[in-house]
Amino acid sequence: MNLLEQTEKLQQYLIRLKDKFEYSDPPENKKDREFFLQVKQETEPVYELLNQWEQSALEAVKNREVQVHPHQVTSTRENMELMLMHSYYIDARRKRYMELNNSIHYVLDQIQRELSQA
Repeated sequence: MNLLEQTEKLQQYLIRLKDKFEYSDPPENKKDREFFLQVKQETEPVYELLNQWEQSALEAVKNREVQVHPHQVTSTRENMELMLMHSYYIDARRKRYMELNNSIHYVLDQIQRELSQA
């Protein structure tokens, strides 16, 4: 899967995560093992994609295929990881959550735009 496809897939995950955050109730017990295993199972493919995306994006930055800073790529991965957890545990304020969401969208949109024009 190339960087453009990875970026588009992450954008789809981002939309689903936001919906989960906005329309789900927080877990009754955050230490529930069953809930933890469900979260782990559902988020594992996203974490794998995120790691692949980060490597691909950093390579694209190095090759000057996209005009983003390497720090933006790393921060986007970290923010997405935070969003993953906040989306399931509903433990962040909406304002903070939306700041993370917007920040991730900004970088993903920028990369997508530049790769689509190439």
